[in-house]
Amino acid sequence: MSGNFLTIPGEQMRRSRSSSLTDLISAFDTKAQSHTELQKITAFSGHFDKNQKPTFSKEEYGKPKPGSMTEYRGAEAQARVCTEMKELCEIINEYGKPPCKGLLPPELKSATKVISFGELFTIYTVISDKLVGILLRTRKHQLTYFEGEVLFQKRDDDVPVFLMQPMEDIRHYCDNKALQARRSVSPMPN
Repeated sequence: MSGNFLTIPGEQMRRSRSSSLTDLISAFDTKAQSHTELQKITAFSGHFDKNQKPTFSKEEYGKPKPGSMTEYRGAEAQARVCTEMKELCEIINEYGKPPCKGLLPPELKSATKVISFGELFTIYTVISDKLVGILLRTRKHQLTYFEGEVLFQKRDDDVPVFLMQPMEDIRHYCDNKALQARRSVSPMPN
């Protein structure tokens, strides 16, 4: 046999290990350098450099980095809130009564169910302690309506809470909002 066909397996293996180890070390050094640079512009780190100011566009300001775990957790939280909004509306739909349309002002004619805040509070606290926050969110999305800025237990027990859309529309709306929130981020955050 000729020497051209003869290969030394150990030598080839050492070269391959050496190059893969070099690649790993290089990747680690790059990651460490980018982390050091990030710490210089992060105000809460111990290595903050006051001379280096981060620059943000209006769209980036106050938002997490795309692909980060923070962005992912925010989207998941938004999806959970949409689910809780739907659950609250389900409870109003189940325990509420049809409103007397003749006595309602024109802006509430589309209301499908009504329940007093006191009754809703009694039912919902068994499920969640975030009733007032979720109620505010459902009003913002025009799923419910009630008078006043915030409702308080005991003081506002007699305030009616109206469900403003048919339950099927609310389910569809909330499910789509939750899906949009989850799709807005990459599936594998950094």
